[in-house]
Amino acid sequence: MLRALTSALRLPSPWRPREARGCAANPAAANREIQVCALAGPDQGITEILMNRPSARNALGNIFVSELLEALAQLREDRQVRVLIFRSGVKGVFCAGADLKEREQMSEAEVGVFVQRLRGLMNEIAAFPAPTIAAMDGFALGGGLELALACDLRVAASSAVMGLIETTRGLLPGAGGTQRLPRCLGVALAKELIFTGRRLSGAQAQALGLVNHAVAQNEEGNAAYHRARALAQEILPQAPIAVRLGKVAIDRGIEVDIASGMAIEGICYAQNIPTRDRLEGMAAFREKRAPRFVGE
Repeated sequence: MLRALTSALRLPSPWRPREARGCAANPAAANREIQVCALAGPDQGITEILMNRPSARNALGNIFVSELLEALAQLREDRQVRVLIFRSGVKGVFCAGADLKEREQMSEAEVGVFVQRLRGLMNEIAAFPAPTIAAMDGFALGGGLELALACDLRVAASSAVMGLIETTRGLLPGAGGTQRLPRCLGVALAKELIFTGRRLSGAQAQALGLVNHAVAQNEEGNAAYHRARALAQEILPQAPIAVRLGKVAIDRGIEVDIASGMAIEGICYAQNIPTRDRLEGMAAFREKRAPRFVGE
């Protein structure tokens, strides 16, 4: 178990996104369906994944999935990423789910392979070492909600619409929805939502505990993004290794009995003891000043 946890938390050499000062900084990147933006100044440490496929309302097509997997593989190697925000560049939509037009052209075997690939994508998001936040400013249906469920935290505009609607299309959730929704809401409520294919507003989702925050939408259509960014700013000053270890302890511990969970917590705590940030936190407390964590 110790080896597995250590492997999950390895912090390799930094990698910097090419378009580090904005999604449009690189002209070639502007045509990509997935764009990576590392924020600067007081927001340094926040990285955004911008989903930008307006022609298909950010539907999960082959190119979209490939580019997102590529971005995640690179970003997980970057220890400068302290918080990762998933947001949409398409007004009124977060992610409309699977690209059914593409899927219609697939054989049964190809559909099975692609859905397995989607499941792997959601697992990569869930296993991302830094905290992840979904900024849901519009429709998040089917695979779009599964993507948000794979994130650690979710923020929605009150006018957003979300749901696992697969049963209304003759399907069932296949990218983690049947597993992550019950862990989020409980078994009975998750069954009700999946069986009925019900759609929820952001306000309804917050009342059920599906999203952390619901905010009134603004004229620009990006209120959830601004709230997600404010939430990320609350995480930024905290010790990054401790935050990452806390994520591992929660994610691994929730899947086992409490005694095993306590052992996982102990392993994570032991890994945090030798860090410079722990010593800095103690020194800052003693000297009555704000700590300056460096992620070491």
